[in-house]
Parts: sequence; structure tokens; C-alpha cells
Amino acid sequence: MTPDWLTIREGTAPLVIGLPHTGTDVPPAIEARLTSPWLARKDADWWVHRLYDFAVDMGATLVRTGISRSVIDVNRDPLGVSLYPGMTTTGLCPTETFDGEPLYRDGQAPGDAEIAERRATWFDPYHVALQAQVDRLRGQGPVVLYDAHSIRSVVPRLFDGELPQFNIGDNGGTTCAPELTQAVEAACAVSGQSVIVNGRFKGGWTTRHYGRPEAGVHAIQMELSDRGYMIDPAAPVTPDNWPSPYDPQYAEPMRGHLRRVLTACLDFAESRR
Repeated sequence: MTPDWLTIREGTAPLVIGLPHTGTDVPPAIEARLTSPWLARKDADWWVHRLYDFAVDMGATLVRTGISRSVIDVNRDPLGVSLYPGMTTTGLCPTETFDGEPLYRDGQAPGDAEIAERRATWFDPYHVALQAQVDRLRGQGPVVLYDAHSIRSVVPRLFDGELPQFNIGDNGGTTCAPELTQAVEAACAVSGQSVIVNGRFKGGWTTRHYGRPEAGVHAIQMELSDRGYMIDPAAPVTPDNWPSPYDPQYAEPMRGHLRRVLTACLDFAESRR
């Protein structure tokens, strides 16, 4: 039985979309230990599940967790190994926001036993579901796993200046065939907006763990600067200006660009079947 925090929408096309950071649910027992409920949801990939909801009509499969990344980040190495050694990042069970603000009251951060429990409760079931969908479709031929993300355009603690609009990651060309990366990059470039491959975001644990192009599983990450589909706040970011509401009209141009990107993913997979 699928837990209520996990959403799986099965399609028949050779495309699986992971939505690991769109959740905002925080169990009450954990929320009581936090410095601020707003901080616990601040770094969500806001509205990304709505941004990509058209993908269902394209036959894609979507796997989404409703649990906040501040509870457990299902796109981090479960053993706690840093994905970006030497660079600022957050862990499996983050204790601070992207901006360095503490998430927990003094002495309330989770210890090893609690982290293991959270992994068993949320991390493992999410990846069991994601693996099952990849395996289901892989049985019919090559499949693309597209991990969908977004982040504020300006986060000085994580990167300098303004992030490019489209940030494509294949971990240095290891998680998918180069033809897929090239097709996605070309689809993004049509927008006339900034695009980078393997810049600040090279692909998280999901992309690196599942990407086995030699076995027909091609994993790629898309990190969007959220200015492309929602209003980015002027600094400082506060509960009064973040998150900005989802505006379908404002987001529609980006949805058009992403339709082109997902079409490129499908064309790639289907050409290899």
C-alpha cells in the first residue's frame, strides 16, 4: 500500500520524473523542535509539481514525496557522503537552511538513531517506488529518469551571482548518454535564456545512483532558477515575500519550454527502443 505522503502517477512512456523536493509536510513532533515552521519549508522546490503536471498527458510517470526536505532529503547520499566536497551543501537531515539559518532549537537536532529512523520511514520507500517505476519501464527498453528541481536565483552562500535559468546535470557525462544531454541542452537553448551543463549543480544522489546508461537507464537532473516561473523576491527573503504564489499565466512560458525538454527526453528514449 502506498503511504499517503507518496504520490505515484504511472504512465507508459519511457520517462520517469522524480520530484524529491516539492513536499512541505513536517510531522508535528518534528515541527515542535524547529526554530521556525517557515524556515523548514523555505528551501522547498516551490510549485515544481504544478509546473510539470502536464507531463502526465505526455505519458510520463511521476514519483513525488510530500515530506519536506528539511525532514529528510531524498536526493542526498544516505550514508552522509557529500555530493559536492569542499562546497557548502545540506545533508541527509539538514540542520540549517541554504542561507545558514539553524533549523532546530538548541539540543533538538536529530542524532544518528533518529536519522536512521527517518531514512527507513521516508527515504527508503521513496526510492523503492522510484526504482520500481524505472524497472517497470526499463523492461520495455531504455528509459530516461529526469530529476526535477528548482532553487532561488540568488543564494550567495551556495553560489556567486545569479544562477543560470537552466542547470543541467549528468555528473560530468557519466549518468546518461551524451546525446540525451545535448538534446536537453538544445531544447533549453531555444528559450533564449541562459543554460549550463554541469555547473554548480551536476546532479544529486538520485541522478548518480540510478544513471546507468550502459544498462539503458539514462538519468539527468534539471535545476531551474525559479525566476523563470514565479516571482523571485528581492533580498532579504522573509515570510512576507516567500514563497510567492503560483501564477499559471506567469508560469506558462516556462511550461512551454519544459514541454520541449521532455519531448526531447522522450524522443531520445524512443529512438533507442
